[in-house]
Amino acid sequence: MATEAYCVKCREKREMKDEKEVTMKNGRPALEGVCPVCGTKLFRLQSTKKAAASS
Repeated sequence: MATEAYCVKCREKREMKDEKEVTMKNGRPALEGVCPVCGTKLFRLQSTKKAAASS
């Protein structure tokens, strides 16, 4: 999918590596991955409409 997320450690937007779809405790969909440069965990919220359309 090659989704971008902000890496707090690098202070730049990076493409997620090993991304997967997760559901937060409140039921909201999100993407979770790893920064390919420094290895920090990346997290990106998704809209509920977009997640429902892809399912």
